[in-house]
Amino acid sequence: MSAAVIHPSAVIEEGAQIADGCTVGPFCHIGPEVVLEKGVTLKSHVVVTGDTVIGEDTLIHSFAVIGEIPQDKKFGGEKTKLVVGKRNRIREHVTMNAGTAGGGGLTKVGDDGLFMAGCHVAHDCIIGNNVILVNNSAVAGHCIIEDDVIVGGLCGVHQFVRIGRGAIIGAVTMVTNDVIPYGLVQAQRGKLDGLNLVGLKRRGVSRSDITALRAAFQMLAQGEGAFQERAKRLSDETTSDYVKEITDFVLSETDRHFLTPG
Repeated sequence: MSAAVIHPSAVIEEGAQIADGCTVGPFCHIGPEVVLEKGVTLKSHVVVTGDTVIGEDTLIHSFAVIGEIPQDKKFGGEKTKLVVGKRNRIREHVTMNAGTAGGGGLTKVGDDGLFMAGCHVAHDCIIGNNVILVNNSAVAGHCIIEDDVIVGGLCGVHQFVRIGRGAIIGAVTMVTNDVIPYGLVQAQRGKLDGLNLVGLKRRGVSRSDITALRAAFQMLAQGEGAFQERAKRLSDETTSDYVKEITDFVLSETDRHFLTPG
C-alpha cells in the first residue's frame, strides 16, 4: 500500500500514528494520541483528537469532530478513549465523543456504519455493526445500539437506552426506553408499533421465522400478565432463534423500562 498523503495545510501533532494508504485533506487537525489505520480518508477541515483509533478504510467528511471530550459536567479530564471500526462513512458535522471514567472509559463504534450529516454519538456509547444514524439524530451517553439498527432523522435516544438488533426508529422520534430486537418505533414520544418487517425481508429471514416473530409480537402486545411475564412464557415456548433473541433481550438486566406495544 502506498504511503500516506497529507495536505501541507493539515496539522499533525507529534505522536499521531498515520498508517500507509491514509489521506489527510486540507486544514485537518490530528491530535498526538490519534491512530489512523490503513486507508483512512479525511476530507478537509476534519478534527480527530483525544485517545482515538479510526479503523481501516473509514471515510470522514468535512467539519466532523471525532474524539473530543464528553459533554458531561462530571468529566474531570481523566484519560478515556474512542474506538471507531472499519469502513465507516462519517458525514459532515458529525460528532463522536470519548468515554468517561464513570461509564467505563470507552466509546466504541463498530464496522460498516453510516453516520449522516450532523448526528451525534455521546460518551460511553457502544454502537454495533451496520448501524445507520440519519441526519441530525443524537444518541445520548451510555446507550447500546446493536447491529443493523436504523435511527431516523432528527431522532433523540435517551441516555442508557438499549436498541436491539435489527430495530428501526422512525424519523422525529424521542426514544426514552429500551427497544426490542427487530422492533419498529415511531411517533414523537416513541411507541413500539410493530416489527421491522422490511428490514427482516431484506436480510433474507425465512417466512417461518417472520411468522414466528409476528406471533411473538402479538403475544407480547396482548397476552396476559406483565410485559416481562409474557416474555418469560414466550421464551419457554418458542423454538425460533429470532424470537429467543427478543426474549433474552427483554429478560436481561437494564437501566431503562421497555417500550411496549400499544
